[in-house]
Amino acid sequence: MNFSRILKKGQGLQVEFTDFMSENGFKTISAFSNSEGGTLFCGVSDAGEIVGFDCNDQLLRTITHKIMDKMGIHPTFSCFDWDDKEILMIIVKKSPNPISYNGRYYKRANSITTPIPGDELKDFFLQGSNWDGLTNDYSVDEIDEESVGRFIRRAVNKGRLVADDTEDISEILLKLNLLVDGKLTNAALILFGKDPQKYFTNALVRVLRFKDEVNVSDRRIKGNLFRQAEEAEEAIKNSINVKLEIKGKLTRDEIWDYPLEAIREALINSIVHRDYFKYSIQSQIKIFDDHIWFFNPGELFGGITIEKLKNTHPSSTRNPLISEMFFKAGLVEVHGSGIQRMIQSLKGAGLPEPDFKEEFAGFSVYMKKNVFDKEYLKSLGLNNSQIQAIAYIQDHGSLTMSDFLRISHGINERTLRRYLADLVDKKLIRAIGEKKGRRYELF
Repeated sequence: MNFSRILKKGQGLQVEFTDFMSENGFKTISAFSNSEGGTLFCGVSDAGEIVGFDCNDQLLRTITHKIMDKMGIHPTFSCFDWDDKEILMIIVKKSPNPISYNGRYYKRANSITTPIPGDELKDFFLQGSNWDGLTNDYSVDEIDEESVGRFIRRAVNKGRLVADDTEDISEILLKLNLLVDGKLTNAALILFGKDPQKYFTNALVRVLRFKDEVNVSDRRIKGNLFRQAEEAEEAIKNSINVKLEIKGKLTRDEIWDYPLEAIREALINSIVHRDYFKYSIQSQIKIFDDHIWFFNPGELFGGITIEKLKNTHPSSTRNPLISEMFFKAGLVEVHGSGIQRMIQSLKGAGLPEPDFKEEFAGFSVYMKKNVFDKEYLKSLGLNNSQIQAIAYIQDHGSLTMSDFLRISHGINERTLRRYLADLVDKKLIRAIGEKKGRRYELF
């Protein structure tokens, strides 16, 4: 090492001077790890003046332990004399994984240590690992033991996990690959944390019920992901209709607006496959009178297209740890098969196939109610003549006023025109052509 040349050249991308080991020094070590590596010289001012550093064993142990505890890395330490003063040299190698200090990630920009801005974090992280596999300075005390216990019981009952009653929380998380080198992963915290939103503010599910354009109920469901899945399903069920179908004296079936299996698949997909790097927006479920919209941040992953999604395809997920825990808990049956089950479930209930779209930097699922269901049409306030008109159009493709007069048995034309105008206003049908030869088709 030619220290004279280093002093003369000054600070740069891979060299930093500091009078003493302050918080900025630890941030710089994080930045070196996330950039091209570098050397931190303690006991040298910004201007290159030698001020000296007390290299006593106790202080060096304190610095070493803090770096290991906070960042999990092992730089090389050495002390040397210059101008009759001691200098501490800390050599930091480039890390294969992102390194944070106190929950933030840093990089070098010329001779400056700076936080990595949010819009760069995703690309930066994806160079090394998935979001759910990243570790940080979380305490095991953040983990909700009751949530872990419920998960263990479900996974064992499903035959997807073998558990030992003598294992403590850390041992369980280590076995599940949620604890790495003594540090909790993001997956551990968001799956089993007492308050994940303390760190991931928008990692929640919003369930909105649109009664009309003005009246909207908005429920924000927080907590860990298993709790979100459970409570969001209940919120959806509380916002749609159910009727009982009696089958024999002792049997009755619940018939929901949408089959619960399809709702669960869309909900679980939106939680498991969302892009948690997109921290400024939540997963959203919007419930309207005639359809439900499920949205999660993050487009399709791993080269999957919407067309491939509808057919048998290899499992590909941006959150493999989260996906695996939902599988072990029995909330995901077979990796990569959820969309097919959703489609079949809706088809079995006589509902249209869902629409899938990549939009708003995310992925959407649209489930549509059968607008020709008689009970649903009655719920919109339609009378029997209007329901009869829609049924006729469905069977014949269109309806003229002559057709309507013929099937309406004595109702005058003026009243029937009013009925049709109401259906047009409700966007259930549309008028085609001029008044004399006008016909009506489904909207």
